[in-house]
Amino acid sequence: MKSAITISLLPESKGGPFVFWDGFADGCQRAAALGFDAVEIFPPAAGTVDVAQLTELLARHKLRVAAIGTGGGWVVHKWSLTHADSAIRAQALAFIREIIDLSSGFGAPAIIGSMQGRWEGGVSHKQALAWLAKALEDLAAHAAARGQVLLYEPLNRYETNLFNRAADAAKFLETILARNVKVLADLFHMNIEESSIPDALRAAASYIGHVHFADSNRRAIGFGHTVMPPIIEALRQIGYQGYLSAEILPWPDSDAAARQTIESFHRYAI
Repeated sequence: MKSAITISLLPESKGGPFVFWDGFADGCQRAAALGFDAVEIFPPAAGTVDVAQLTELLARHKLRVAAIGTGGGWVVHKWSLTHADSAIRAQALAFIREIIDLSSGFGAPAIIGSMQGRWEGGVSHKQALAWLAKALEDLAAHAAARGQVLLYEPLNRYETNLFNRAADAAKFLETILARNVKVLADLFHMNIEESSIPDALRAAASYIGHVHFADSNRRAIGFGHTVMPPIIEALRQIGYQGYLSAEILPWPDSDAAARQTIESFHRYAI
C-alpha cells in the first residue's frame, strides 16, 4: 500500500477535511519532506490547476497524484448528478468530465463524492438512482477512454441519502453498464455507517479502488478511536495495493496532522 496526503485549493472549504491549503509548491514540498508517496488534490475546477507547475513539482519531489476530487462543483456551484434541474445535472457532468481529463493526464482517477447529490423534494429515490446510474455510465466511459477507473464514494447519512455503505454501493455498481467504477472506502464515513469496517471491506472486495485514511473523528489515524490492525489486515486479505490517502481535518494543525498520518502509515501499513 502507498501513502497520500491531501492538498485543497478551495478557499470556500478552508478548515475542512484537507491537510495542506497553501498551494502546490507548499503542499508538495511538505508531503515529500515527510516521505509521502503521493498527493490527492481538490481544486475549484480543472481549469484552475497549473498543469505545467504541478508536473514540475511532482517530478522535483518524486511524488505522484493519487486522485483528484470533484467536490469543487458542489462547494462552489451546488451542482450535482441528481439535481432536479436537468441543466444543472448537465453542468455537473461537464465539470466532472473536465476533472477526469485533468486527472488522467497525471495517471490518476477522479473522485465522485459530494457531487452525487441526494434525493429530496420532487426527486424520488428511484429517479435519483436512475440519474446517478446514467451519469456514472457516461463518466466511466469517459474515464475508460483515458485509461482510468472512476471512484465513487459512499458518504455518511448526513451528507447523502443515496448510498452510505460500501456493500450497498458495490451492489448498485454491479447493475450499471460500466465495469471501471470502483468504491472509495472512506474510513471516517465507514465508522459512522458500517457495523464492522473490516467485514465491509471484505464484502465489497472486488470494488475497493481507493481508501481515505481517516480516524473516527476525521482527524489523523491515531487521533481517534478507530482500531487499525483489523482494517489493514482486511485490506491485505482482499489484495488492496492502492493508496491510503489522508482526507482529514488539519488538526491540531497541518504539520501535526501530516506527521501523525505518516507515522500511522508506517506503524500499520508497512
